Amino acid sequence: MAKPYEQRFPWHLDWNLLRTFMVVVEQRGISRAADFLGLKQPTISSALKRLEDTAGHQLIVRKSNEFKVTRAGQLLYAECSSIFGAVSQLPSLLETGTEDLRGHISIVTTSHVISDHFDEVLHRFVTRHPKVSFSFTVAESDEIVSRVSQNRASLGICLLHKIPAGLKADVLYREYFGLFCGPKHWLFGRDMIPLSELEGERSVSFQTETDGGPLEPVAKLRMRAKIATGWSGVSSNLHELRRMIVANIGIGALPLHVAKRDVDLGRLRQLPPYDALPLVSIYLLTNPRRKLSEAEAGFLTMCDEMLSSVDLELRTYR
Repeated sequence: MAKPYEQRFPWHLDWNLLRTFMVVVEQRGISRAADFLGLKQPTISSALKRLEDTAGHQLIVRKSNEFKVTRAGQLLYAECSSIFGAVSQLPSLLETGTEDLRGHISIVTTSHVISDHFDEVLHRFVTRHPKVSFSFTVAESDEIVSRVSQNRASLGICLLHKIPAGLKADVLYREYFGLFCGPKHWLFGRDMIPLSELEGERSVSFQTETDGGPLEPVAKLRMRAKIATGWSGVSSNLHELRRMIVANIGIGALPLHVAKRDVDLGRLRQLPPYDALPLVSIYLLTNPRRKLSEAEAGFLTMCDEMLSSVDLELRTYR
């Protein structure tokens, strides 16, 4: 039997406070949350205080130059995210049973996912179902795992070091990484470049090129080339990493098939080594617990058909 407090809580709670709290956590600050929501900072502070009073727990430690979510706040944030994900599905779920397939598919992806096979699935699906809409959000792999786990996206496309518990991950495609320099680098115009020439060179890197990270094989490629330890630039976005390579902030690793157009146009030059290059998998991530709309179910079925009919070797871009 529910306690009187448990019976009163959902009726007394202002559900808008949960949305505000979720934004405060994700923006990591009250002032940034206010800017994001287009509200004044005292309004956000008051909403947070009301939620803490209703919940009976401190949710965020608010001190100068410190932002910390309490354990109670972390638990509430996880539930808020799940609620937000469920509510965001309602428009698509209500489209069930219409004559033409309708709905919305939200995809969260790492930067510069380039897959002809996935693009072909998108083309075929939208040709059959032109009234289904799509949204693509670019995020880091950890954020993608979080959003899919919290039921806030239809599917995710990202790098993984290990398969997250409770989620389904299929290899969408694989890509080889090589080292590149820009036209301002002293090695760019050399006819022959021995591997020894890279020793001690400055470099730029992805944030996930760390021990235990999804791009750890790329970090080992750096060690093989004896590039200078540390880095001159870092980014989680492939486009910005390319910018730093072209600007000669340092040499860096990029997927070969992504860099090919720049190489052909003379904007990038591949550097040694050219053999035994790291092979990295890009995953299609879904949440089996998500109640799929007809549009989401149809699109994922088409993705599964492509994955089962196209051999992984053909989805390995060299």
